[in-house]
Amino acid sequence: MRVFVTGGNGFVGSVTVRELIGAGHQVLGLARSDAAAASLSAAGADVHRGSLEDLDSLRRGAAAADGVIHTAFNHNFSTYLANCAADRPIIEALGSALVGSERPLIVTSGTGFQEENQRASDFTVHPRLTTEAAAADVAALGVRVSVVRLPPSVHGEGDHGFVPMIIASARQKSVSAYVGDGLNSWPAVHRLDAAVLFRLALETGAAEAWYHGVGDAGVPFRQIAEVIGRHLNLAVVSKSPEEAPDHFGFLGGFAGMDIANSSEKTRQLLGWHPVQPGLLADLDQGHYFEA
Repeated sequence: MRVFVTGGNGFVGSVTVRELIGAGHQVLGLARSDAAAASLSAAGADVHRGSLEDLDSLRRGAAAADGVIHTAFNHNFSTYLANCAADRPIIEALGSALVGSERPLIVTSGTGFQEENQRASDFTVHPRLTTEAAAADVAALGVRVSVVRLPPSVHGEGDHGFVPMIIASARQKSVSAYVGDGLNSWPAVHRLDAAVLFRLALETGAAEAWYHGVGDAGVPFRQIAEVIGRHLNLAVVSKSPEEAPDHFGFLGGFAGMDIANSSEKTRQLLGWHPVQPGLLADLDQGHYFEA
């Protein structure tokens, strides 16, 4: 299968490209710059020059493929709401090239609600659901769409998301912290396991399906803080909800959230079985703490 991939140089997209090529697929990767194009070529992918803002380039890339995986997303959390809104025209452009065909479109969302809760519509709870509304709209036009929901902690070497931010807060404040009793749980998945899920959703996924990329259903936040404290030789302390923003910055509101989730249905439907280290084991490998 020839697969058009957006975000093919990103943290998850790059390993998804490698997973697809390793499984015998051809990859056509979206590249804005010469450096991005060179990286995709080095991975064995063909290059499609364009950008997320150039909707015509997205339509051409999708039209030239047997399926599309959309992993690209702007993770600048200072403009998070705008970034979520910007996903809609991208999905609409990709979908417009697939209307009336059985060529699959896989889009990426977040696990802001439970696995059995599909077609959620409360955007004030999880703004990323704008993505899912756009997916539902193009599905209504006759596009074979499915959604892969990723947890807040997608981990592995090269991670630049929430966990490195928590580690940075610990370094800056000279303590590793959790909120309250620290028993609130975060789901997580290794990026290599996430890449396998994207491939399976492409190859065997159903139309209008929602898949949860959850390897660890819920890691108690206190245990994350304890591993960080051990590696940085810092005291591990509790912060009140009122103190959390001072320690964690904008992550203060997230650090105390209990957002445990599951992937039981996804594993049954796709035969997806995560095999990579869990979040705590990955942290203990030490690469998160290298200079």
